Amino acid sequence: MVDSLLLGGVYTLMAVGLSLAFGVTRIINFAHGDIVMYGAYAAFFAFVSLNIDPLLSLLFVAILGAIGGYLLFKLTLDRILDAPGINQVLLTFGLGLVLQNVAVILWTGDERSTTPSYAFDSWFLSDDIVVAKGRLIAFGLAVAFVVLLLAWLRWSELGRATRAVSQNRAAASLMGINVRAMYALSFGLSSSFGTATGAIMSFLLPITPFMGFPILVKAFAIIILGGLDSIVGTVIGAFLLATAETTIAYVVPQGIGWAEGVAFFLLVIVLIVRPTGILGTVGRDA
Repeated sequence: MVDSLLLGGVYTLMAVGLSLAFGVTRIINFAHGDIVMYGAYAAFFAFVSLNIDPLLSLLFVAILGAIGGYLLFKLTLDRILDAPGINQVLLTFGLGLVLQNVAVILWTGDERSTTPSYAFDSWFLSDDIVVAKGRLIAFGLAVAFVVLLLAWLRWSELGRATRAVSQNRAAASLMGINVRAMYALSFGLSSSFGTATGAIMSFLLPITPFMGFPILVKAFAIIILGGLDSIVGTVIGAFLLATAETTIAYVVPQGIGWAEGVAFFLLVIVLIVRPTGILGTVGRDA
């Protein structure tokens, strides 16, 4: 149960930014995993060059991610919003490949990681229960990020405008909301969550230019499971996936290997039984 809870926090961090971007723009950002990777590299270089702890560089990395995501949207996706959806999918997929290969050119494929003291520390609650400090920190930050995001969406003027665009683009436009600006803002926030996730992943996972794809696959499975347009559904999906994987790893012989396939199994079952996910909706008016 402890392992499932902590892993669920990590998975929430992976998926919440992707869920936010899709919930508003209805564009699946296949470059999201690579944005997470750039956040991890930013935290790594801040740690080794400036001796700044990843948790201290988190805010700066998130701000850089928000600016980068906003500019990326304005320079690329904003130009093809009215094009067929397959064009947007291909564009984000291509952007991911570009980001990945630029990282290979700049930093090679060597594995790196930040090494703050808490990355290797654990608390022993009993002989059988061990809590890794790194995962506990990730869990706490996941809770904080989701609470802040939900509060912003519910009570801020921009948050309410974002929700309006998510629910009905045409009606929001008639009410005077700049739909394209909300799209760009949401994409920037999604990228901010992505780079912040990368900063946290920098002391949980090896950092390589190729780390983004496994993260994207997990995140995509989670938001399908929870509901593509629901932040709360994403959180539920993350913890359900974490519980299923942990249970398989503990109960099934050689279950660690089998656990990696749980995401795809759940994905197929959900798409057959409830294609909208746990809390997803059928669609949105244009």
